[in-house]
Amino acid sequence: MVGNPCGRKLARRFKSALIAALTVLLVQTLIVWNFSSLDTGEEASEWANSSRGKRNQVGAFNKAYSQYPRSVLPRKQHQPPLGKATVRHKQPKVYHSRRPKEKLLLESNNNENSVPKDFDSVVDSNSNLGPRPQHQRPEGNAPMNKLATAQTKSILGKALPNEINKVIKVIKQYPLSPPQQPRWVGLNNSHTHKPHRPNPQLSTNPAKLSSPSSIQTSYQHQRHHQTRKSATALPVLGQRRERHQCEISGKEAISALSRAKSRGCRQQIVEVYCRHKERALMPETVPRYCPLEGKTNVNVQWNEDLEQAVPSDPVRIAFVLVVHGRASRQFQRLFKAIYHISHYYYIHVDQRSNYLHRQVMALASQYSNVRVTSWRMSTIWGGASLLTMYLRSMEDLLSMADWKWDFFINLSAADYPIRTNVQLVGFLSKYREMNFIKSHGRDNARFIRKQGLDRLFFECDTHMWRLGDRKIPEGIMVDGGSDWFVLNRMFVDYIINSPDELVVSMKRFYTYTLLPAESFFHTVLENSIHCESLVDNNLRITNWNRKLGCKCQYKHIVDWCGCSPNDFKPQDLPRFQQTSRPTFFARKFEASVNQEIVTQLDSFLFGPYPQGTPGLQSYWENVYDETDTVAILSDSQLTHYHAFTRMGLAHAATSLQGHPDDHRCRYVSRGYPVSVHLYFLSDVFQGYLVRQHVSNLATSQLETLETWVTPSNHFTLAPETSTLNRLQFAEVGTEWDAKERIFRNFGSLLGPMDEPVAMQRWGRGQNITVTVVWVDPTNVIAATYDILVEGGAEYTHYRPPLNLPLRPGVWTVRVLNHWNLLASTSFVVSPLEYHHQKPIKHDDTVKFHSGPARNSYMEQSFHGLNPILNLPVHLGQVEEAELNASLTGAELQGWVDRLLAGVWSAADVCSPGPSACPVMQRCQETGWSAFSPDPKSELGPPQRNGRIRFMHVINSIEQGLILFTLPTRGFDQGTSDPQGQSHTDFTETAVTNYYLSLSPRKLQTLSYTGFYGNMLTFVFTFKISEMLK
Repeated sequence: MVGNPCGRKLARRFKSALIAALTVLLVQTLIVWNFSSLDTGEEASEWANSSRGKRNQVGAFNKAYSQYPRSVLPRKQHQPPLGKATVRHKQPKVYHSRRPKEKLLLESNNNENSVPKDFDSVVDSNSNLGPRPQHQRPEGNAPMNKLATAQTKSILGKALPNEINKVIKVIKQYPLSPPQQPRWVGLNNSHTHKPHRPNPQLSTNPAKLSSPSSIQTSYQHQRHHQTRKSATALPVLGQRRERHQCEISGKEAISALSRAKSRGCRQQIVEVYCRHKERALMPETVPRYCPLEGKTNVNVQWNEDLEQAVPSDPVRIAFVLVVHGRASRQFQRLFKAIYHISHYYYIHVDQRSNYLHRQVMALASQYSNVRVTSWRMSTIWGGASLLTMYLRSMEDLLSMADWKWDFFINLSAADYPIRTNVQLVGFLSKYREMNFIKSHGRDNARFIRKQGLDRLFFECDTHMWRLGDRKIPEGIMVDGGSDWFVLNRMFVDYIINSPDELVVSMKRFYTYTLLPAESFFHTVLENSIHCESLVDNNLRITNWNRKLGCKCQYKHIVDWCGCSPNDFKPQDLPRFQQTSRPTFFARKFEASVNQEIVTQLDSFLFGPYPQGTPGLQSYWENVYDETDTVAILSDSQLTHYHAFTRMGLAHAATSLQGHPDDHRCRYVSRGYPVSVHLYFLSDVFQGYLVRQHVSNLATSQLETLETWVTPSNHFTLAPETSTLNRLQFAEVGTEWDAKERIFRNFGSLLGPMDEPVAMQRWGRGQNITVTVVWVDPTNVIAATYDILVEGGAEYTHYRPPLNLPLRPGVWTVRVLNHWNLLASTSFVVSPLEYHHQKPIKHDDTVKFHSGPARNSYMEQSFHGLNPILNLPVHLGQVEEAELNASLTGAELQGWVDRLLAGVWSAADVCSPGPSACPVMQRCQETGWSAFSPDPKSELGPPQRNGRIRFMHVINSIEQGLILFTLPTRGFDQGTSDPQGQSHTDFTETAVTNYYLSLSPRKLQTLSYTGFYGNMLTFVFTFKISEMLK
């Protein structure tokens, strides 16, 4: 019997269509298969489900909830993890969740300096409950349902491994643009600008600056004045003619390819993976040159006599300052504290920190021993780019023939000295042959595993991608610890210029290593001929708090979990004063979190500023400058800043009360804001300072005004609450920092596309279970969930997976216990006046201001709670919200102003220049303006003792005598300064003039008593009666 030819054709067509459909499915799977493929941990316990019949309402209630899916009664809520007490006492399950099973957030007890843990257990850092599902964006892109996800994983994991690799090969064959990387393999782009100060000694060879081989293959050995090439040269990725065709079977590499944004980055990932698979990427054996067996360590002790000793040849230090962000005043205060004319300062500013770079360039122009790198990189936490930056900085410093330095010390803007320059120079002069570097001090195998040294990483797109496993090279001891160190020049020269196979191979190995700066220098030093110079102490104190600092806060930039030190607080001051170890710096300090500790430490080192010095309790930090362009601002920020300016103009207009026809204090704003600052007083956020160009209505002259707006608190405790209520405060915002327990979005400037977090602060007491309810402006219950607050818990926080956009208006968050109100707080979601930094159009206002699609914040409705919580939904509220959603222009501005007036108010207005308004105060004369005096952060020329920060320490008060001691410059008391004046003379004159300017009535006599060790000693005689005035 002969088959029907039409049937055979149909079969062939059906088969082709089936193959095509399967291929499409596989490609889609590669896109959606991301971090979830890395999860291997145990899932949480089953969520209990309880259901009751829902209650239907009519009228406005039906309209508000009309598009919600039908659901059951409200006790099915988002479940937090069971607390320790719950597990210990085996209490019954008390959580009812609407979410699928998720993993618990566990506190890390890791002990390494960087303390990373496997990325397999990453959860949401903005929640103390558990991970959250992906919210729905307005454009759609809904996640796959459970069945489809399970089927996809089944196909990928079992059935068609060969087909997967075929698809990947097809992807690889797309024409990809070569990566634009200027220097070393797999590192973020650097940016070269015009050098601050021409230096003919600096290398300007383009080939040297653009090729990885300049560091990884060929080095000039300066000590022997000969050039040798390494036999283990590392090829440049993206420049090979042949394309690698290997099977990418590792789930980490597939995940990285699916998440990488740029085509160049994806191509480099394929190159790295395939070369590693071919065993052509990593060195397999590396020689050890250290003549000693095991780990070496030289013990050095702190000796107070070092402060008295006068070194005959004091060392000179090259400080490499690695800074980023916008905290320019904190950086200037650090610079002021460590500056001395005998040292050198080489500053690298992150490529993304343009405002800070401008400030640093202005600073460097004032001092001959300060230079800024002519190149900039985007260094990320844990990335290979940080090691690259250090190596390039070392290379630059060695090429500067006019800088005769002895030690390399790296610092960040979050560091601060805890001992004086005199003590530091005395100590290093005694141990000038040593290298100070801190090791992890633990089992090496555990360190390698926790640090991820046995994993292959690659950096591109400012992200550190995990690509698979690798082996540690044989023949050497791998070590690591802190990436803050003090290295002598001999070892730095060895790292940069040695052709030893150890150095060359380690540069190859650490190019593909997580946190390479925390291990590269340790490993090279311990295995090199310089191993006997290793001191297991980096001369720092670091404020580690594992419970708070290990929150996987860097998971968005690295496929790993890690820890970060906490900021110091005033209670930590005794740690600096009583240390018996040789420590000279501490970290971290952050003035926007706590400036008081910096002031205390500064007074401890240099003496307190005179009483009445302005700005000592104030701190200003820039968040926007017009030279940055408004492209760096979100639409929500831009909306708020313009609204704040209008508040200031309204405040100025009311300053001439009783003269309604006088328009000299009436203004109209022009253009975008000029600058915006955060303002803190006594470590409390006081609001925003917005500077704006305005036009005076009376004179039509262009002026500049600065407006200070302050926030109001809307947290209220219920009047009749149980004595067991431990709740102290609640707040809603974004950018929750679980390490420092603050919202980095100061003042909570929220827009419709933000994802807010609710935080609660608790006192200690009994375990308590609370219910948190989110209510939108139309009384629609957007979310509800339970939290178990253990007896010792201080903070809880959670970000519910709300569908966006949020409806603009006043939102409320209630905290209840057994449905009894404990407290509530409100916050404003502001409408947007701008979309992509341009005035918003009607279509976009409806899109962003109408709430989420189908008026559904989550998959289920919580409308059954409205009658329980006494939250009626009025038809007028719903209709008003719909009308507001279509507002534009002046009507939209009026809506924004009315909403923000409930949470913000203009405290004051000033002008930095001339003003036609007769009652307008000058900003320089206020205590709050960014123009007001700030002596603690202001820089000036070096004093004749070589320092900027004048040191005045009261040692004793006895019988009307006050003994002051001041250090001389560089310990060389017998020499003269460039002007020919002896150090003794100019120091005595400086002291006399300084204290005469402070209190001329109180100074009676001045007598010079001579040297005491390396200190000049003066005795000031005061009248006791005058001292008491």
